[in-house]
Order: sequence, then structure tokens, then C-alpha cells
Amino acid sequence: MTRIPVLLDTDIGSDIDDAVALSYLLCQPGCELLGVTTVTGDVQQRAALAEILCRTVDRVHVPIHCGRRNVLVNGPGQPNVPQYEAVKGLAHRLDRPENTAVEFLRRTIRSRPHEIVLLTIGPYSNAAALFAEDPEIPHLLKGIVSMGGVFDQPGRREWNALVDPVATSIVYAADRPGHLTVGLNVTEKCRMPAEEVRGRFVKGPLKTVALMAEKWFEHTSEVTFHDPLAATLIFHPGLCAYSSGRITVPLSEDAGQGGLTQFAPGAGPDRIATSVDSDAFFKEYFGVF
Repeated sequence: MTRIPVLLDTDIGSDIDDAVALSYLLCQPGCELLGVTTVTGDVQQRAALAEILCRTVDRVHVPIHCGRRNVLVNGPGQPNVPQYEAVKGLAHRLDRPENTAVEFLRRTIRSRPHEIVLLTIGPYSNAAALFAEDPEIPHLLKGIVSMGGVFDQPGRREWNALVDPVATSIVYAADRPGHLTVGLNVTEKCRMPAEEVRGRFVKGPLKTVALMAEKWFEHTSEVTFHDPLAATLIFHPGLCAYSSGRITVPLSEDAGQGGLTQFAPGAGPDRIATSVDSDAFFKEYFGVF
């Protein structure tokens, strides 16, 4: 099997679905996980969570790098990592060098031109810094896949896009040959109630994710598989239908109004998912464990 090289940029530890997505990548036989970079807030704790999950499948050599703690200009950010409390007693380190993510991404992508998929499932701070520092990078990737935004629901905004709205705008204004974005309007079709999650998160890294999920269930009764859906599309694009066009993210002087994703169908570098076969998605997701 020819494996697809993937770099994962994540805010693991806030919403539970980042950990659910990383678990999939660690167990998907078609994935060559080249590294994990963390973004926003306590990036050390986020990196620790990624390390803990890698350890569950003896993947201790997967590179993990800390990225930007702060937003580029304005925006709410997200300083806390609530799910760290659930697993802080497991083996991990909290002494990684700071702000190494962007250089790691740049160096890795340049070492394997046109081979790597960059998967972003957190705020766009690291990706924006990467594209600004080295504008050729998007053209050296095999593809860019993001979980972010919301489409066909005017005025609604999605968390990854609004946390660092200037970064989101920079990414979607960059010269990119191709970029798949999976928004809330599709990911929200992939939900699972807490009791079913508890019954199914029993293998491999999902056993550890189940511990983290209990922090998530303190304020909700279900898991929405936002990020895992984006991850599965790297390997099984037929799970969704798509529309091509261009995404724009207008800048706003009021940070509270930033991060609004607008899509115009037609010519452009962007594709958005427009529908999903949720039954087929769950079959693929749990089939790798």
C-alpha cells in the first residue's frame, strides 16, 4: 500500500474531536504521520496530549512541535487545555522548545515536495505564519485539508476560524493551488451520543481518548466528529460531495466579528464539502481500530 504523508496541525485538548482525529491517523494503515504541531494557548500541554496518544500505539518517534501560543493580531484565542487534566498522570514531557512548529513544517514540506498533505484542525495561526514566511509552501504540498468555517448558513461562524481571525483571512487569501475545507454544515451530520462513545472507544488510542472525553461530557452529551471527518477524506474522498470555488474571510476591526467564512462557487482554489454519507464515515472511522 502506498501511504500518504500527513502533517497534522491541531489544538488538541479543547474540543475532544482533535484527539479522535489523531487516533484515526495513528491507526490508518494508509497514513504516514510525519509529525504533529500544536497551536494556541498552552501548546506544551497540547503537545503532551499528542505524545500520550502516540505512546498508546508505540509511536514515540513521531515528531511533535509546539507552535504559536497567541493569535496574530486580535481574536479570543483559547488559553486553556481542559482535557489535559484527565490524563496528566500518564507518561509525557512538558519541556519541548517553544515556537518550533512553523520551521518544522517548512523544513519537512520542502524535503518532500508535492508529497505531503497538510491537515489543519485547529485555529489557523501556525498555517498563516508558515504561508507568510514561505509563500511557496502551498505549491509544494500535495494538498491542504482543513476543518474550519461554516457554509450555506449566512452569518454563522465556526470556532477554528474565529479564534484567530486575521490568521484565517491570511490562509484563505494565500496563493494556494488547492485547498479542501470541511465546515460545520457537513461535520454536524456526524454525531454520536456519549453512551455510544463510551461503548465504542475501547480499542487502541481510543481507550485513552475515552478518559479525555469525560472532561468533554461535563458540558455536553455527545461528540461531533468534526476533525475526524476531515482526516478520513484524505484517504476516502468519496465519503463527501463537494463544490469548487473560492473562500474569503473578510477582515474586521472588531475581533468579535472576524472569522466569517464566505464561499463563492465557480473558479478558484477551494473545495468545500457539501454533504456526507455519515454511515459510511463511521464504518471507515471505526474500521481502522
